[in-house]
Amino acid sequence: MWSGPRNLSTAMMYAFAARGDCAVWDEPFYAAYLAATGLDHPMRDEILAAHEADPDKVAAACSGPIPQEQSLFYQKHMTVHMIPGIDRGFMRDCVNVFLIRHPARVVASYAKKREDPSLADIGFVQQAELFDEVSGWLGRAPVVVDSLDIRANPRQMLHKLCDAVDIPFTEKMLTWPAGGHPSDGVWAPHWYGAVHRSTGFGEPEGPLPDLSPEYQALVDQALPHHERLAAFKL
Repeated sequence: MWSGPRNLSTAMMYAFAARGDCAVWDEPFYAAYLAATGLDHPMRDEILAAHEADPDKVAAACSGPIPQEQSLFYQKHMTVHMIPGIDRGFMRDCVNVFLIRHPARVVASYAKKREDPSLADIGFVQQAELFDEVSGWLGRAPVVVDSLDIRANPRQMLHKLCDAVDIPFTEKMLTWPAGGHPSDGVWAPHWYGAVHRSTGFGEPEGPLPDLSPEYQALVDQALPHHERLAAFKL
């Protein structure tokens, strides 16, 4: 599952973890991304200490045996982590799905956790690039699902998503225990407060947020990339 940050991505990971037949992995390449870029993200030192920073080892695990003797493996990937130098060959061993969210909602949410995000931080350009790459080798558009639609009707959209990737839907995906998941990355205390308090998907989202001129300019840059993928959503 490929998304930018603040895209309902953790809730989706929890939904798949709740199935009972699915191992999950939270942002496999985050430590490798931080190590390669030197970026100062919240909890950087803790992330590098706790998670594998060798991208080749991470990629091998992504396409290797499914952990915990499960039949499915859900990998929550951030598009921003796929920087030059990280081999994307593992993606050909996976079913690649793209989770989208309107950039105004992403920017408003991201800015509450990390100030002054850039276009590179929010992942829309990278998501469109990965979408094009996967489309190229598939010969068709990969599956795209919109977080807005999931929030509006979780049961219907998760059923459609499961059908699209040829796995059975289960009602178990609609709820999970509050308090987080053992597979959470070490960064969870900074980013996952709302989803840790949840036991299922939130209410439908309301109108787009009002943003400062600076943040609206960022949204305007990201919007064409979002709209291009949105044309293919379930």
